[in-house]
Amino acid sequence: MQKIATVEGTKAVISKYPFAFQKKFGQNFLIDPHVLDKIIRAADITGEDCVIEIGPGIGCVTQALLEHAGKVISIEIDDQLIPILTEQFGAEPHFKLIHKDVLKVDLAKLIAEESPHKRVKVVANLPYYITTPIIMTLLENELPIESITVMVQKEVADRLSSKPSTKQYGAISVAVNYFSEPYLVANVPRNCFMPRPNVDSAVIKLTVHEEPPVKVNNVKQMFRIIKAAFLLRRKTLLNTLAAHGELGIDKEKLKELLDESGIGAQTRGETLSIEEFARLSDYIDEHR
Repeated sequence: MQKIATVEGTKAVISKYPFAFQKKFGQNFLIDPHVLDKIIRAADITGEDCVIEIGPGIGCVTQALLEHAGKVISIEIDDQLIPILTEQFGAEPHFKLIHKDVLKVDLAKLIAEESPHKRVKVVANLPYYITTPIIMTLLENELPIESITVMVQKEVADRLSSKPSTKQYGAISVAVNYFSEPYLVANVPRNCFMPRPNVDSAVIKLTVHEEPPVKVNNVKQMFRIIKAAFLLRRKTLLNTLAAHGELGIDKEKLKELLDESGIGAQTRGETLSIEEFARLSDYIDEHR
């Protein structure tokens, strides 16, 4: 079979089928085999792995995954791509295609049924408009996933992998670091796709923690504090947590707790690490 992740391969597939690019699904197909090689190497795919691929498109990445993985489960929402994927890969015994919105798939049940004995990894060229909901669904649901290797908008990759006190650092950065270890694999210019998107992309790998890097008494409370801390980015923790109000603590008591915790009422949330957010959450939990 011709390599799909090339200009010629992609054009050949598109010309063979009655296909029209869907802007609403953010469809940009990879046409650079060198970038594809980087994705496969970064994901460290072996015959012992079951790979869940989100948004296979016309099969640019699927084709390479099937060459390396023990099993590939591709989840595609677009009706018009189902016959293309079925015709190209349906005869492969280790390929399964699911025609559904990934956010409506019971992934825990899917993994239990389809891959009870294999390591599970996620690989995806994610639609930019829905990147964060998909990543957080994969992480927050505590699925038995070893790693998530995804192509995303470069700006998003920078946020996911950013450190405290940087411009890109935000609530999503803290959340991703709580659940995983992010690693920026490669920057990918827009000319590596068909059609060409308006922004550059990047491949990022999230290696899921077996245990979170911090222990915290009340995880939900910690994430409420994290979310509130970045709502008013340039404000102090005292002002932004008081304005948010979800902790149910008056401003005077909140100032006392922030200062006594060692974090400080005048500190900005964008400077705090996941460890400091955990320490603050526990202190508030114990002394409110």
